[in-house]
Amino acid sequence: MQTVWKIMAGRSSAFIDDFVAESIVAIGWSQAGDHTLAKSKRELIDHFDNVFSDRTPRQNQVGAGQVWRFLHEVEIGDLVVCYDPSNRIYHVGEIAGAPQFQPDRIESLPTTRSVRWLGEVARDSLSAGTRNSLGAIMTLFKLPEPAAAEVLRGLGSMPSNGDSGTQVENARLPDDNIALETADPFADIEDQAVELIKDRILRLDWDEMQELVAALLRALGYRTMVSPAGSDRGRDIIASRDGFGFEPPRIVVEVKHRRGPMGAPEVRAFLGGRHADDRGLYVSTGGFTREAQYEAERAATVTHLMNLDGLARALIEQYEDLDDRGRTLLPLTKIYWPS
Repeated sequence: MQTVWKIMAGRSSAFIDDFVAESIVAIGWSQAGDHTLAKSKRELIDHFDNVFSDRTPRQNQVGAGQVWRFLHEVEIGDLVVCYDPSNRIYHVGEIAGAPQFQPDRIESLPTTRSVRWLGEVARDSLSAGTRNSLGAIMTLFKLPEPAAAEVLRGLGSMPSNGDSGTQVENARLPDDNIALETADPFADIEDQAVELIKDRILRLDWDEMQELVAALLRALGYRTMVSPAGSDRGRDIIASRDGFGFEPPRIVVEVKHRRGPMGAPEVRAFLGGRHADDRGLYVSTGGFTREAQYEAERAATVTHLMNLDGLARALIEQYEDLDDRGRTLLPLTKIYWPS
């Protein structure tokens, strides 16, 4: 089986759209200059020690090791997986070129390799073990073979051997003993937590999802009216300061709990019944098409489109003020970390 690597598209996958549009993968440590000039791993480590003198030798060793792996261990023809958290998909591609120093493409990730993108795999189609393997907090690592095989089955590149429903065990990753010694492990752990929270939200029923969004609005200081089951005339929740919608702003909320993205027609239908002073909130766990986003941006009614990632992060931010109903639907444990 081909070697499969997972590469982070910057912190919080901020550059995943650039990766896909430019047909590249890239890594950072831009302060260290052109990594491709290093003639040995030892030379690269020494250079990191000089440039990043505020970090521990172990942190510089880990960082230089990641760069060296990207330059010399990842080979043309290997497969690469990159995550898009907004759409909850993994882009799978094939490495097509040698490393290049190209700071004009993504300034903070200047070392690139060209990629031929092959397709996408939905995170929700993978077993918990494979999702955990893909969530490791290293910039670059080789996927364990069972996880890689499941990703490729999801892509359609491998025939199923009859065990596609088997749960992949939590395999030990190469270098997972040093993952927590990176410069800022908390930021990466936070990203993992968001993904696990999104997994939990997706397990809610439709009516529970509606109640969770209402709980979020109550945490923000609004009173809510939730529509009963049946025809809701384009609204699931009405939120306002007085509880009846007499006192502006009146927030009209539509909640769609499904896999596929909402398109422009759905957003137009939602906007069609709004009053001039209304504010719209459209929540879709399946996300939105680009056309739907354009539709909301040019609407006369101020409307916010909230995907699953935005909902999860808003709930984390407001969790301390969430009421008992909200906490029952989404139970979270607070973890303390040294600052």
